[in-house]
Amino acid sequence: MSKTVNSAFTKFLNETVNLKPNKTSIARKSRDNLINNIANFSGNNDFFTVYSEKNLKFGSFARKTKIRELDDIDLMLCLSAEGTRTYTESASCIYIYGDNNDKSNNLLSYGTYYLNSTKVINRFISKLSELNDYEKAEMHKNQEAATLKMKSYTWNFDIVPCFYTDQGIYLIPNGSGNWKKTDPRIDNDRTTSINQKHNGKLLNLIRLVKYWNKRKITLTIGSYLLECMILEIYEGKAIADTWWIDLEFKNVLDSLSTLIKYDVEDPKGIQGNINNFSWDDRLKISNALHEAYNKACDAISFEVNDKNQEKAINKWREVFGSAFPKYDEE
Repeated sequence: MSKTVNSAFTKFLNETVNLKPNKTSIARKSRDNLINNIANFSGNNDFFTVYSEKNLKFGSFARKTKIRELDDIDLMLCLSAEGTRTYTESASCIYIYGDNNDKSNNLLSYGTYYLNSTKVINRFISKLSELNDYEKAEMHKNQEAATLKMKSYTWNFDIVPCFYTDQGIYLIPNGSGNWKKTDPRIDNDRTTSINQKHNGKLLNLIRLVKYWNKRKITLTIGSYLLECMILEIYEGKAIADTWWIDLEFKNVLDSLSTLIKYDVEDPKGIQGNINNFSWDDRLKISNALHEAYNKACDAISFEVNDKNQEKAINKWREVFGSAFPKYDEE
């Protein structure tokens, strides 16, 4: 329970929204341990040589925008091209040429000399299944990663095999046997830069919006799309003299209700538009965001104009649900 809106938001973020610090520490150690375990396979005849210097920690856990409960951790595991692999590009599809070792290990697409990304993932799954600390390895539903389920913890690892090119980009599975370009370092750096611009306060706001989105009041916005839109808003926004999380949340709802109606360009300059919602769905989401915005306006009015902390907190509970702290009457 809380006596003020400010203390309610602090309590809500610390006890409901943000990851527990001790769990974050354990998760990072488990991730590092997994990287070391995979490195032990490096150079095996039935595996690949790992290019450890180019392994990449990415996704919301790496960007510190993950909310409870911690369910997955993303990792790009880089394979060495051995200085001999080449690739060709057709439209947005990448074909990586295989070698004799790929042929002997049945890693080529049927009737071609192209390295099959699905078979590469399956080779990862086969090797990961040998590890004792994990329950099960299987193909991720998007066919672009291997999912490793933990025995002792609640989170899984989504492991994406990749190659690093002489053009300074990564090639990852495209879900249909070939490869595609990406570079999550751009996302990592962009999040850090814009957060620092706003004095390190933006991450809490991103996580708060993600929590609202997770309640599924309407169609759920993909985590990456949601982050990109919020970063776009704050990239061009002046640094505030004061920062109140409730006011920022209200304002970002209003901005998102407009932004979701439009195409959103991939900040990496690779995927093009990443807002794949239909126009009707965009309107549904926009309306839900605007409805939440109106409730946030009411909550702030109760607090600022009416000086009524109880009514304000109760209105915020309409926005965030019963997990938001109740008003302390004592």
